Amino acid sequence: MLELSSTSKSSPWREPLHGPSPGGHAGELLPWARLERFLVLGTTGGVYHAGHAGHAGHAGHAGAAHEPTDADAAVVARCLAADGLRTTARIAAFTGEPALFCLAMAAKRGDEQTRRAAYAALPQVCRTGAELLRFTAFAERFGGWGRGMRKAVGAWLNDRPADDLALQLARHPAQGGWAHRDLLRLAHPRAASPSHDRLYSWAVRGELPDGAHEDPACRLIVALDELRRTAEPARAARIVLEHGVPAACVPAALRAYPEVWEALLPRMPLAELLGDLAAMTRAGLLAPGSRAAAWVVARLGDAAWVRAAGAAGVHPLALLAAHLGYGAGRGARGQGTWQPVATIADALDAAFYASFGGVLPMGGRVLLALDISGSMGSGAVAGVSGLSPRLAGAAMALVTAATEASHACVAFTAATGGGYGGRWGGGAPGITAMAISPRERLDDVVARAGALPMGGVDCALPVRWAHKHRVDVDTFVVYTDHETWAGDVPPAQALRAYRDARGIPAKLVVVGMTSTGFSIADPDDAGMLDVVGLDPSTPPVIADFARA
Repeated sequence: MLELSSTSKSSPWREPLHGPSPGGHAGELLPWARLERFLVLGTTGGVYHAGHAGHAGHAGHAGAAHEPTDADAAVVARCLAADGLRTTARIAAFTGEPALFCLAMAAKRGDEQTRRAAYAALPQVCRTGAELLRFTAFAERFGGWGRGMRKAVGAWLNDRPADDLALQLARHPAQGGWAHRDLLRLAHPRAASPSHDRLYSWAVRGELPDGAHEDPACRLIVALDELRRTAEPARAARIVLEHGVPAACVPAALRAYPEVWEALLPRMPLAELLGDLAAMTRAGLLAPGSRAAAWVVARLGDAAWVRAAGAAGVHPLALLAAHLGYGAGRGARGQGTWQPVATIADALDAAFYASFGGVLPMGGRVLLALDISGSMGSGAVAGVSGLSPRLAGAAMALVTAATEASHACVAFTAATGGGYGGRWGGGAPGITAMAISPRERLDDVVARAGALPMGGVDCALPVRWAHKHRVDVDTFVVYTDHETWAGDVPPAQALRAYRDARGIPAKLVVVGMTSTGFSIADPDDAGMLDVVGLDPSTPPVIADFARA
């Protein structure tokens, strides 16, 4: 019998829900739990769509969130009406698009105490200039520019150290139809220092103010002005080096030159490096035997640096996608070609395994169920070049094995009697346990899964199997391509029966990696989630859901 042992946990935020299940998820989902779901997933329903930027969650993971709906706003409004201060305090524990939406609503629709608390939380929730602009766009939906709004926005700008403010104004000049010049014209902040005053003047007028060249805090905007005036790559590279200009602020025309990339390379964080490898190779900076290629290989070989980037939000899937995409030598949508450097491709492969140590675990007891059917070998996950559902599922099995102290993996296989068990194959599908070691290679896991007799994906089956064999599980996660169906027992019913029998508030996540939409989760069950698609930002969201 498969044993998973650890103590289960539940969030103190989640109120008991109405219904007969001791797991507390069977009846109506209360507004507080729906608010929690929205802050974690960006939706108050049971379906999360990968690939839409916005969500960050507790730990600041980059993730996804759809445009908030009227139903989402209604949930936030109910919580604000019930207890505005409690609602605002919970919002302040999150970052990302859903939190920005909720904070804007609290600032405009809450009572006086709630509004003050919301504006006080603005620096905590809005970490960048882009997020401040997004908050402003949301706030406009709920009301105009009152005194509280002007004061809070002005304080956000003034409280930034001048050199960091310069970076925010330069990196994020506009967002959602708003620009920083709009905020400055509406908020009328009294500059906290002469440096702030010069930066405000530059943001509003687009020209360097008097004294900017002598002001250390204005180094970046002076550099940007010089870059706009030069077409010489050697001079542009000197400006980048001397002033520490980030790649996002360098004009696109200058990024065609290897000299400019060489100046940018030493300061690149991992996420930026992964995204720019192809461009640097096309520009001629990265070539076999080049000094820059050796530097990249050494950087990717720094396991501590890779793990630190993982803790900051770069998931192993991002490294796997970079390895496959870079090695392919062509863009996913025909966006240019390049000759990949073999040593860099190898370093990306090694960095994928090294990055496991930076992943924040889901915690509890995790049972991962893999679809091993033939269709898993075709198609692309989230449009990532070379990343098939089969590779992505095997990668997530390895990550789970490396990061979760209490875990197990099973595969959907043919029934014991033989033949393809499933929706169209006849007979009942089966489950086979797979022992996954984090020391295995990805290709080995794929080969072992492929050697098993394939079966259909009955999404209730892992839960029923754990119920039958008395295996304690806190979170079930199913990885499939688009085959998400239920047999004679619906997954929601199987999950409720499992909770009742084991006394565990277990959760079920079904990930359809190439699906365009499906309906497995009960939207009124706080412990069920459908994930449509998969990209590197999705696993942290699933982990947030499991821990909530």
